[in-house]
Amino acid sequence: MPLYSLKEHSPCCHTSAVHLAGSVVAGHVTLAEETSVWFNTVIRGDGDAVTIGARTNIQDLSMLHVDPGRPLSIGEEVTVGHRAILHGCTIESRCLIGMGAVVMNGARVGTGSIIAAGSVVLENTVIPPFSLVAGMPGTVKKTLSEEVLEVIRASAEIYVEKSRIYGQPHLFKPME
Repeated sequence: MPLYSLKEHSPCCHTSAVHLAGSVVAGHVTLAEETSVWFNTVIRGDGDAVTIGARTNIQDLSMLHVDPGRPLSIGEEVTVGHRAILHGCTIESRCLIGMGAVVMNGARVGTGSIIAAGSVVLENTVIPPFSLVAGMPGTVKKTLSEEVLEVIRASAEIYVEKSRIYGQPHLFKPME
């Protein structure tokens, strides 16, 4: 998986981070320990910083990007579902961003929240901790209990385990 420098910035990836075929990580990007970036995902830190916390997984076909003055920060043990778009926003720890969800510039998603698949969190929206958000535009549908953290942690753990397998060249390799 290519890592690309851009001007004075180069990606900084912990040695335990896994980034798989077809994914691109470019510019001012930091991947913490046991982070996984899955197939055909693009992470572009070309206008500001992208920071991804420990044990977070960015699933296949996702797009993470920034604008100047709009960094992207993702906390620890976050699951970002397939084909999600995160743009210049803050996702606090232990959140689940559903497949195909979009979170726009300046939005902030509080700890323990779930953004339902296909939802759109509009620019500068603040989602309180432990919220279930759904719709276009995304609105809080209910407050979740702290027990949801265990479900989100379990999702993160599944992807940490998968990434350990996919990160081993003798276990995951092209067929001859």
